[in-house]
Amino acid sequence: MEQGSSGLRRLFREVAKFGAVGGAGVLVNLGVFNLVRQATDLQVVRASVIATVVAIVFNYVGFRYFTYRDRDKSRRTREMSLFLLFSVIGLVIENGVLYTATYGFGWDSSLQSNIFKFLGIGIATLFRFWSYRSWVFRALPVREETVAGGGATRAGERPRQRVP
Repeated sequence: MEQGSSGLRRLFREVAKFGAVGGAGVLVNLGVFNLVRQATDLQVVRASVIATVVAIVFNYVGFRYFTYRDRDKSRRTREMSLFLLFSVIGLVIENGVLYTATYGFGWDSSLQSNIFKFLGIGIATLFRFWSYRSWVFRALPVREETVAGGGATRAGERPRQRVP
């Protein structure tokens, strides 16, 4: 049970860190989106794609150096390639929601655009969390250490006492 609860605590910390970086990324995304919409005549989805790309760059830095700083860093090119691949899929999900609302249903007021942009971000975030933790920022394998008389334990874990 102890092993399960520590794994649950690690997952909770990971979700909290992912949420902190992601929350800041949402603010960057929505801020850039609204700034581009106010400052230019770009169509709503184009403005959204620009904002999403800025947020992707912001999030990569946050995930690599905060959320997943303890993860394998040995294959950075592979990591960045997968991050970009999954980020582009997330971009399509996020902006597909906005595109459908805007051009499929005609919901294109500023408020409606922000609501569907936010909804798209939420749906894409579920995909991104799964893909980033599963494929991009992979956990380092747990080292097994043999302790005399105590059997194999994980690194940093105390061996269990055997009762005679």
